[in-house]
Parts: sequence; structure tokens; C-alpha cells
Amino acid sequence: MEAKRTIAEIDKEIEETKEALKNVHGTETEVYARIVGYYRAVKHWNKGKRDEFDQRKMFTLEASKEYDITEADGPCECSAPAKMIKAEKNEVSDLKSVTYEIYTRATCPNCPPVKEFVSHLEMPGRAIDVDTKEGLDEAGKKGVFASPTVIFYNEAGVETARCHNVEELEAVFSSVTVNA
Repeated sequence: MEAKRTIAEIDKEIEETKEALKNVHGTETEVYARIVGYYRAVKHWNKGKRDEFDQRKMFTLEASKEYDITEADGPCECSAPAKMIKAEKNEVSDLKSVTYEIYTRATCPNCPPVKEFVSHLEMPGRAIDVDTKEGLDEAGKKGVFASPTVIFYNEAGVETARCHNVEELEAVFSSVTVNA
């Protein structure tokens, strides 16, 4: 059984513990912060880094509402596949006169469904493997930076549409059937 302590003993122990806690010294903690481009220990900041930190601008939602959204801030044409075919003077009179080029890679996970889709098209086209040097050079000349990419050309050889997946292809061909 534990010996009973008096209130005076407990108070004395509390005071000793408080004194001991006043003199606790742990190890130094290194604090890192990211100001411009990289993380760096705060203790190694020079005057310039301290000035950058003091002059930084904090994002606030209220301040961001001052910005007026213009047409330039709207979505680009690439996010609206239905707009890919331009119904200008490049009207498609016959699908047989339209051609396509499909740029693919052997390791591309999205290429098989796009290849399957274009294989059922009733128009001439050619497949270009960008894993080869010639295919990569041709893709670079045409500004193809992703696979799969399907580029459609009208009778005059002018590019009329560029698609990267089956959904975009379906949108293009649904607009062709509506326009035809």
C-alpha cells in the first residue's frame, strides 16, 4: 500500500516541478519556409530573403473578386469539341474527299479506342507512329504534342479539325452529319 502524503509535501513537489520546467532546454528546431522557388531554413535567411518574406502578397478571396472576367478568361476552343469543325468555306461536300492523319505510340493507353473509331470512318487516312524518328519529325512539324492525335484535312488540304479522344471524334462527326 502506498504511503499517504500530506498537502505540504504535494505542494512542495509541485513547486519543484514548476522550477524544473522553467529550465527545460530541448534541441533547436529547424524551421523551413518557402518564399521564392525553394524551401530554405529560416535561420539561414539573409536580408533580401527577409525582405521578400515581408513584401509577399497573401491571397484573399475578397481581393480576387475585384478582377473582372473577360472573354479572354473563358474556356479555349479545345475544351469545346463541337467547335472544332469550322463551317466557313471549308464545307465538307463528300467524306471521301476528306483525309485524316492519326498520330499514335505503341505504349499509348488511349490510342486503341481512337484507332478503332477511325478504322470505321469512310475516308482515306494514314497512321503515323511517333515512336519512329520519321513519325516524331512529322509530328513536330505539324505541332502534335500528344498521342493520340487525329488531324482532319478538307479537299484543299487545309486542317479542319484536331481530336485527341473518342468523345472529340464523336462530337466532330455529329456536327458533320448535322451540317451535311
